[in-house]
Amino acid sequence: MEAKKTEQTWNPDRYERNAGFVADLGTPVFDLLAPVADEKILDLGCGHGKLTGKFADLGADVTGVDASPEQIAACHKLGLNARVLSGESLDYNGDFDAVFSNAALHWMQKADDVIAGVYRALKPGGRFVGEMGGGDNVKKVSDALLAALAQRRIDGNALWPWYFPTTDDYRG
Repeated sequence: MEAKKTEQTWNPDRYERNAGFVADLGTPVFDLLAPVADEKILDLGCGHGKLTGKFADLGADVTGVDASPEQIAACHKLGLNARVLSGESLDYNGDFDAVFSNAALHWMQKADDVIAGVYRALKPGGRFVGEMGGGDNVKKVSDALLAALAQRRIDGNALWPWYFPTTDDYRG
């Protein structure tokens, strides 16, 4: 049976109810970036803006980007500067002191395009801090899902929206 990939849509309210803890778990990553007031920060895969707002509260000049129009609309309701843009198509050139990403990079399958875009977006000496699902953290679950689909003659790989790299995938 041929698998038909559908477009991903997000409901910001449902996301907050069911996965609001994800931003809370991102606090150590946020702290690792050590943002300061007036710093220009790109929040890559900003979602509904919970951490983007934290940057703004510190006085940073933050821009959020996310591929989901629904999530960006939620950011705008919070008064945040955010735009619909895929992390695989970043169009910035030396605009940011830092790029931050929490729990979003594993949704971007074209990792080389993402990393090249992050590099271009940073000012010389800029920094990038990101957190994502990777390697084996969901291997047993994903293998079981793919096996169940295969039993039904469905190509689960054609439907797979995630990228869970190993550390070796990012070296070099």
